[in-house]
Amino acid sequence: MKTFIKAIPKAELHLHIEGTLEPEMMMAMGKRNSVPLPYPDAASVRKAYAFDDLQSFLDIYYNATSVLLHEQDFYDLTTAYLKKAAAQNVRHAEIFFDPQTHTSREGIAFSTVTKGIHRALQDGEKQFGITTKLFLCILRHLSEKEGLETLEQALDYKNIIAGIGLDSSELGNPPNKFKELYKRANKEGFLTVAHAGEEGHADYIWQALNTLHVTRIDHGVRCMEDEKLVEKLVASKVPLTVCPLSNVKLHIFPSMKKHNLKKMLDRGLLVTVNSDDPAYFGGYINENYMAVQQALNLDRQDIIQFAVNSFNASFLPQETRQRYLDEIKTFVQHAHEKTDRDN
Repeated sequence: MKTFIKAIPKAELHLHIEGTLEPEMMMAMGKRNSVPLPYPDAASVRKAYAFDDLQSFLDIYYNATSVLLHEQDFYDLTTAYLKKAAAQNVRHAEIFFDPQTHTSREGIAFSTVTKGIHRALQDGEKQFGITTKLFLCILRHLSEKEGLETLEQALDYKNIIAGIGLDSSELGNPPNKFKELYKRANKEGFLTVAHAGEEGHADYIWQALNTLHVTRIDHGVRCMEDEKLVEKLVASKVPLTVCPLSNVKLHIFPSMKKHNLKKMLDRGLLVTVNSDDPAYFGGYINENYMAVQQALNLDRQDIIQFAVNSFNASFLPQETRQRYLDEIKTFVQHAHEKTDRDN
């Protein structure tokens, strides 16, 4: 099963590029950019990753991004992720970035962040064959006014930024807070998604759908608390980008065995498996697949369904999506033939 998971073509749809900053790179960039860090070495950084909840993670996460100062830093960070993703047979990635985290620091321009990431994505497609889309996430703990100012800056980069998302501290910052921002984003033609139903209750998912008019929900695990919501999500085929290791690490579920991912899949929801902030939560996409497979006793068909869902939930054009789905079909046929030969 591990070999099967490693080799099956897949898409990653919920990945924060700042959340791929491995401790070794953090320490190296801190040294390179003369940014002092409260850790003597990478091992000490990892020891700090014991989170009580989402906020305790965010406190460390935002502090770590202080080492990212120059366009080359964002290029190197993004390239490192793409290299790992390619090794795990990710064929397409839809990547979040948090410009407000960086532009709030003196001397860091919106263009520095955006161009560094975009250049890496362009080079990565040539080098690793991974197609990508870039999503700007609005920090929900800040005001809608600040978010609108960031959206205004994004208008000059429509050729680079495909969509708008909403992340950071969910509790106390409901989707309705950003009604005008999403109205503008949708009017400008951006794809729109939002984190909802992670720590926040199921009503946050309703708000994201009905007020923000998003077409995909990031996380969304709390939807199972509301049967009418589940029915709507199934009927409308609204994708949910679930991040299992993240959910356990942040105590959304007490253990992987208690995760509701299999129940969501069996209920007919368009659920996908993703890594969220893999440098902090103990694994990239394959580690997430393996963790849920073992804990929830998933079979090959479940794994295939997650891989198929990952492309069907993407914003790829139909022709490209079908090409990747055909890759899965071919892979599965060869895997079955090998199993028959081995037997």
